[in-house]
Amino acid sequence: MKNAIAVAALSSFFIFSACKKTDNNNIVTNKTEVNKPEEFIIDSVKVSDSVKLNDSLKVKYYSKMLVFLTIKDKRLLDSIYFGDKNIRDFSKNGLQALLEKNKNEYFNNVKKDSKDWISDLTFAQEWYSDIGMNMKSNVNDYLHIEYTWGSYEGGAHDNYGFSERVFDIKNNKKIELKDITSMPKSKLETLLMKNINKINSGTTDENGKVNNSEMLLVEVVPATQNFYFDDKNLYFHYSPYEITAFAAGDIIIPISWEELKTTLNPEFKKRMNINY
Repeated sequence: MKNAIAVAALSSFFIFSACKKTDNNNIVTNKTEVNKPEEFIIDSVKVSDSVKLNDSLKVKYYSKMLVFLTIKDKRLLDSIYFGDKNIRDFSKNGLQALLEKNKNEYFNNVKKDSKDWISDLTFAQEWYSDIGMNMKSNVNDYLHIEYTWGSYEGGAHDNYGFSERVFDIKNNKKIELKDITSMPKSKLETLLMKNINKINSGTTDENGKVNNSEMLLVEVVPATQNFYFDDKNLYFHYSPYEITAFAAGDIIIPISWEELKTTLNPEFKKRMNINY
């Protein structure tokens, strides 16, 4: 009888252990089956070089491109790299090769164009070309990239500019103003003029700070596609000479979500958690 009880108890123990082991296996399996969202990975490639054409002229070239290792949609990639229409290879090696090609073309063009006048230079000059891409933010699957360029090839001063683009990496497209607001362009332009002095460019004269409105070269500030946004405002960015003289620098004008609240796209409001 004792042996029978012992056998029964031992059998119960093995059954319980087997059940427990099976439960643990199920837990491990369930954990394995959970799909983690793919990590958004960004890298970059750069090229920096210079050539001395003669004792009076040195030319420098710098360029930087971001590399988006997890973006596979070709139409989205074409839009991101809009400055180079013939890109076929979006890999890190492919983009590095493109930068080297662009650098060599730039140096060759300067050498060719300077043959007729370079011997007439009377003082030392350093020319340059600087082209860049910078990721400013990636919030709620909205990727904001700022494209910059600067150059000097003789004259009174150099020149530079900005291009702002926001990409919806959830739906693989570039964001347009119509995706954010239905406000007519004329009303946006009224708000831009109203808000022009909210972010000062930093320009000063002998009397101190100079308002952006004092340096305008246009009667209407255009609502362009050169914009970006955060949780508070929609921002329009203007490069030198676009609406003001070079001395004013670049101008950024905000329009708050509250000012746009009745015209905001419902899907956009939801994704950006705008509560107006």
